[in-house]
Amino acid sequence: MGIHSSREKLCSLTEAVSRIENGSIVAVGGNLSAREPMAIIREMIRQGKRDMHSIGGAHGVDIDLLCAGGVLKKVQNSYVGFEADFGLAPNYRRMVQEKKVIPLDTDCVAVLVQLRASVFGLPFMPMKLVSGTDILKLHPEYVTMSCPYTGEKVTLVPAVRPDWAIIHAHKSDPRGNVKLYPPYFADLLAVEASKNSIISVEEIVSEEEMNEIGATIPYYEVTAVVELPYGAHPTSCYPDYTYDRVHLSEYVSLGNRGEEVFKNEYLGKFVYGVKDHEEYLELVGGEKRLGELKKWNESDETWQRLLKEEVSAG
Repeated sequence: MGIHSSREKLCSLTEAVSRIENGSIVAVGGNLSAREPMAIIREMIRQGKRDMHSIGGAHGVDIDLLCAGGVLKKVQNSYVGFEADFGLAPNYRRMVQEKKVIPLDTDCVAVLVQLRASVFGLPFMPMKLVSGTDILKLHPEYVTMSCPYTGEKVTLVPAVRPDWAIIHAHKSDPRGNVKLYPPYFADLLAVEASKNSIISVEEIVSEEEMNEIGATIPYYEVTAVVELPYGAHPTSCYPDYTYDRVHLSEYVSLGNRGEEVFKNEYLGKFVYGVKDHEEYLELVGGEKRLGELKKWNESDETWQRLLKEEVSAG
């Protein structure tokens, strides 16, 4: 990990993202439709970032949008899609088929072990034998060997040290001590393994309050912090708000209609068509819609209504 000793980590979204170099390996936080750093991702697209390599486990709209925005050249994730709700990720799939994006298919355990090797300062680490799939064919750098103690077959995977981790969390103080509520997914490991990290948060709190609630990520692992309420939208940030199923439905529907439609009607509207995160929030429904998502835990009836709203991803 990098050591970042500055006492002041707060900066604007534009400034934070401007530090990410083209061609970087980026560990993207969150999982599937939960707590993905969407505001950071939209800014990466607006700034024209290119030739990047993502690494992570099971993801959805974040990786799909990065592909559609032309940011990613390689995708090293175990899954990219919208689960049983809306199916495959349309932009990712199309760009892989058109050979615009190189898929480095892997599994969640391998990603975690590779990041953990970096944290431990090791060039590689063993894991349970990878078998029954084509993962070893797709990754010739993975090596199978016999354990010198038990004779058991194991797979060795090389360390991966991302240049940047980008995650969305709940709270931070100005110094960069971050509070992240579970589930953590691979976020803590990604931040610790990476050279640098940008963390967007729902709220900036005082150092005194952070001392009371206890930081999950220490300031010295953090390069920059940006205060971005609803910075995970349209994914969830539990317990603060649930994911926006209506918005995700529109996203997938436009993606399924092809590159030009998606570029004009989604990227043109929700990414390039707004100057900042605040304008984006107004465009997706403002406080009225966001307030509805925030009330998800008021009752069983409320969350069931929000997650069963009539949608179409055709």
